[in-house]
Amino acid sequence: PMQQQKRQPELVEGNLPVFVFPTELIFYADDQSTHKQVLTLYNPYEFALKFKVLCTTPNKYAVVDATGAVKPQCCVDIVIRHRDVRAAYYGVIDKFRLQVSEQSQRKALGKKEIIATLLPSAKEQQQQKEEEEKRIKEHLAESVFFEQTLCQPENRTASSGPSLLTVFLGIVCIAALMLPTLGEMESLVPLYLHLSVNQKLVAAYVLG
Repeated sequence: PMQQQKRQPELVEGNLPVFVFPTELIFYADDQSTHKQVLTLYNPYEFALKFKVLCTTPNKYAVVDATGAVKPQCCVDIVIRHRDVRAAYYGVIDKFRLQVSEQSQRKALGKKEIIATLLPSAKEQQQQKEEEEKRIKEHLAESVFFEQTLCQPENRTASSGPSLLTVFLGIVCIAALMLPTLGEMESLVPLYLHLSVNQKLVAAYVLG
């Protein structure tokens, strides 16, 4: 068994990709045809797979063939029925977990989670979807508008040349004011960087 594990490390790790469709189930209370849904499990591998369906709320659902096997390069349909349709469960998210293992091993090689939700009405859902899309479109229109207004001042500053020069002069003057005045002996700054009071007054004037 040790040699077999070395030969097939990915089968032991438990991260084998599981191919199942769909990954989300939506049941509509007002549409009985949606109370029964089908999950399709695909096996693209060269070996047979065992599968098991688990659920966070098993009392709400009936799973036909919750355990079984899939031959290599085949698929299998798993039927899930919602058997407790009531208003208290609207919008509640339940989860199914599909675990697969190789027939000779007990360990789960891989797993996939499927979300299940009960909604009151397909029509309401469509309306909500349309409203959401409308909101997104409005939001996009707004954000484009904001971007345009933000861009305009930038264009103006780019066209007027001296703005960068002004900023640079300001920085030079601030630096000049921060340097020590002539006559301050106890300073770490070298003597040639000491400015006279007049020079500082000029810097302050330019800055003003």
